[in-house]
Amino acid sequence: MFKNIPNILTLLRILLIPVFVIIFYLPWQHAAQACALVFALAAITDWFDGYLARKLEQVSALGAFLDPVADKLMVAAALILLVQQDPIPGLAIPVLVIIGREITISALREWMAEVGARATIAVSAIGKIKTAFQMTAIFLMIYRDDFFTLPMYTIGFVLLYVAVILTLWSMVMYIKAAWPSLNDQSLVEEEKNG
Repeated sequence: MFKNIPNILTLLRILLIPVFVIIFYLPWQHAAQACALVFALAAITDWFDGYLARKLEQVSALGAFLDPVADKLMVAAALILLVQQDPIPGLAIPVLVIIGREITISALREWMAEVGARATIAVSAIGKIKTAFQMTAIFLMIYRDDFFTLPMYTIGFVLLYVAVILTLWSMVMYIKAAWPSLNDQSLVEEEKNG
């Protein structure tokens, strides 16, 4: 496992979560910037582990399992901390949509895998674009302070809403792809008799 670089990067991303949370709460002038840097490092490892897994031919079952778990844990942790820091409905609602979508799609993928139809709901291009907007939005909102005259938090807040639209769109696409299996009565009977 320790010879598998993509898996090491994925585990690093998981280990960065408590570091991220601790830095977030530090009473230090530059805590927000340091926290944003940790989040950016995690986001970069997310891209690199998938790229390296394919490039080095180190795709593994462990990596396929851990990669989405690491992503969802880091994103959920960051979003929850942002809502705790700024508890307004305008932030809580998109956060609930994003986390709710992740739970829904994870459950859908698990069920589709059980019935042998997982390939019908593979990660789409819209899902990757959604992730890029989401990661950028979270990074900017964590960074918080203006960068020269650019209002980073405000830009991040707007991008978060773009990410929410893409989140809902990608969820609809996943459900649409899975709909034939979800409506297949023989699968329901099979599940009952299981």
